[in-house]
Amino acid sequence: MQLHMAGAELYVPDGKPEGEAMARTTHLGIGAHQDDLEILSGHGVLQGFGREDWWYGGVVVTNGAGSSRDDLYADYTDEQMQVVRREEQKKAAVLGEYGFQGLLDFTSAMVKDPAESAVVEDIKAILIAARPQIVYTHNLADKHDTHVAVALRTIQAIRELPEDWRPQVLWGGEVWRDLDWLTDEDKVPLDCSGHENLQMALLGVFDSQICGGKRYDLATMGRRKAHATYHATHDVDVATGLTFAMDMTPLVQDDTLTPGELVQQRIDAFAAEVKGRLEKVG
Repeated sequence: MQLHMAGAELYVPDGKPEGEAMARTTHLGIGAHQDDLEILSGHGVLQGFGREDWWYGGVVVTNGAGSSRDDLYADYTDEQMQVVRREEQKKAAVLGEYGFQGLLDFTSAMVKDPAESAVVEDIKAILIAARPQIVYTHNLADKHDTHVAVALRTIQAIRELPEDWRPQVLWGGEVWRDLDWLTDEDKVPLDCSGHENLQMALLGVFDSQICGGKRYDLATMGRRKAHATYHATHDVDVATGLTFAMDMTPLVQDDTLTPGELVQQRIDAFAAEVKGRLEKVG
């Protein structure tokens, strides 16, 4: 596959030919930065782990420059950090038995530029080669600009595909904003109960970020456990770990619906639920 950036790479942990490795994909995660996939699409990784009928593939869109750094990495240059983060992502792909790992190597500025067609073209090329049933990306209410930009480029790439080539489901996962505020009707609870050791290993392999002063490993697992308990007010826990997703599938099915309209529908539903409860018990 010909990708736009000179440093772009498709890595296949089990050594299968590139086309064969991508074509087996059923669950595809598309994230902005190294370690975003393991946070937002842990459910997809678990779905494919140890199976031959389901396969998870990952795509990291940016090059990892500009990330926080401390401790061992305090004096690393942007170029050195890019190498470290690329290797960490490959380690995660090996641990999680990913079918393939794409590293597109764009700068954040390029991703956030809606006129930069190369980003959409590379995502589209991967979607065509992989033909996944389920796609995970960032949710549209995330508070990180690059995350939202990746979600928008992913939506655009999907919409440029023939309708019968599009994924059946598009889910926006949590990184820089929880989705517990969505009404129960609008949130998608994704069970991450199994293989907690694997989940911790996948998050912990990104040592450069944890040493940079952010305990993403503990925070992510804590959020999953909190969601499992607080999801239902009157029912016993049915999972030990949950992540929530925003169902963005309507944007795959209806090209006239804008991402802004979809998010506004979700916000309006939340506001109406809060208002209605106040009126009911007030």
